[in-house]
Amino acid sequence: MNMPPIVSPQEWEVAREELLVKEKELTRARDALAAERRRMPRMAVEKDYAFEGPDGRAGLLDLFAGRRQLVVYRFFFEPGVAGWPESGCRGCSFMADQVAHLAHLNARDTTLAYVSRAPQADIERWKARMGWEIPWYTITDDFDVDFGVDDWHGTNAFFRDGDRIFRTYFVNNRGDEAMGSTWSYLDLTALGRQEEWEDSPEGYPQTRPYQWWNLHDQYGT
Repeated sequence: MNMPPIVSPQEWEVAREELLVKEKELTRARDALAAERRRMPRMAVEKDYAFEGPDGRAGLLDLFAGRRQLVVYRFFFEPGVAGWPESGCRGCSFMADQVAHLAHLNARDTTLAYVSRAPQADIERWKARMGWEIPWYTITDDFDVDFGVDDWHGTNAFFRDGDRIFRTYFVNNRGDEAMGSTWSYLDLTALGRQEEWEDSPEGYPQTRPYQWWNLHDQYGT
């Protein structure tokens, strides 16, 4: 390996400070991009999509679990996928292992759900083996085709206004590889992190940073 040079602590600090300037530029650019997402036009979801869940039939509205926002990841676990039926897609599984505790996302009125074409019995067995607790539903219609996840994985963001559902954003390919943290999911949504420092349209819900953060077993207490 052709490694970089060895330098003194002072020289190392200078090099780090130079790179830090670029890192802060990237952070500001990422925040600006998320602000643009919050101003994206919405697409009304008119079809009544049907899924199978642990408790039986569920519509897309049910996947929100009563919350205002929904993030749906299409996980490839079905006949034809390598490893079936013992296991699911390795890339999708790699990503599922990175998902943060869902209580923090739920505290921002946002639900994360996975969807696949595998039957519920197989999904429950696979979840138990891997130790995942993400809500996971079986696709039974054209949801995957209509939302760009029939041939490849992808993450769709939805917003609920009463019983009306809107698609607000979508990422796939390398856009998915950053998913997993609470912040990455919230930055994808229409309402964002909902913190006062964010550049959001007037009237969006916002509170102070740190104020809403809590231990994952103490939200609501």
